[in-house]
Amino acid sequence: MRHLVTLALAAAALAGCAQEKQLYVSDAWVRLAAVPGRPAAGYFTIHGGPTDATLISVSTDVAIRTEMHESKMAAGGGMTMDAVRSLPIPALQTVRFAPGGKHVMLFDVNPSVKPGAAITFTYTFADALRIQQDARVIAAGDPPPKK
Repeated sequence: MRHLVTLALAAAALAGCAQEKQLYVSDAWVRLAAVPGRPAAGYFTIHGGPTDATLISVSTDVAIRTEMHESKMAAGGGMTMDAVRSLPIPALQTVRFAPGGKHVMLFDVNPSVKPGAAITFTYTFADALRIQQDARVIAAGDPPPKK
């Protein structure tokens, strides 16, 4: 019995030492444009940390300019796309950038970037936190990568 009590106390102590969940990014990928000269689109998932955060930019060295956008259904059934200057990331919540919703437009992508390559995104948050994450590059007609 004494060993069970000691084991329970040790487990409780270890649980108290567990690190808080940190803000991180996963599943990043880029779909190249079907038409040369048109923008590519980037997608990823942000996992919120222990406190609220605000994403203020996503950049990469292989594009002249990047912009966060969100596609939405418009009245009458059409789609609209609006630029997003910043995006709240609630604590311990997941925010997905996915086709048909939030995404990053990559303008004037370096023509040397080809399907199968990886590019690096830098995610910048309002508190000056920066996270770098590699993104897999796929061709315009390819299905999204499997997680």
